[in-house]
Amino acid sequence: MPKLKKSIEVDVPVRVAYDQWTQFEEFPSFMEGVQSVQQLDEKRLHWRAGVGGRVEEWDAEIYQQEPDRVIAWRSISGAPNEGVVRFEPHDGDKTKIELELHWEPKDATERVGDVLGADDLRVQGDLKRFKEFVESRGAPTGGWRGRIEGERVEEDAGSGSRG
Repeated sequence: MPKLKKSIEVDVPVRVAYDQWTQFEEFPSFMEGVQSVQQLDEKRLHWRAGVGGRVEEWDAEIYQQEPDRVIAWRSISGAPNEGVVRFEPHDGDKTKIELELHWEPKDATERVGDVLGADDLRVQGDLKRFKEFVESRGAPTGGWRGRIEGERVEEDAGSGSRG
């Protein structure tokens, strides 16, 4: 399974960066190829994206989430993929975001893209666009402060919506 690890520093506090990342339905605003992300419940997402010249759809579940620290997920349908994003306070009111992805290429087109570094460039571009998106706003479009550990979901009473 190919693995990709990228990071970026954003000029917003960790809470702002984390809260914005929990707004999964906003991902098409900054992620290349992502057409839509539908929040099914606190743990499950339905993705639709252009991959290797065709449209793919899959469901993913969040199995670990800790506010201002980490969100980890894995696919539960479609092509196997999983990832984790970590948030770390950095230099005062800045945040280091580290994204790690693993996926199973479906065919030769996806394998060639991986070998040529296309996936690497795409993910770095997505992080750069997220940086521009969250910094230009200065505040998140929403936030969800609940916790997820395996099957357990704990809502935070002051939590906003996932959106």
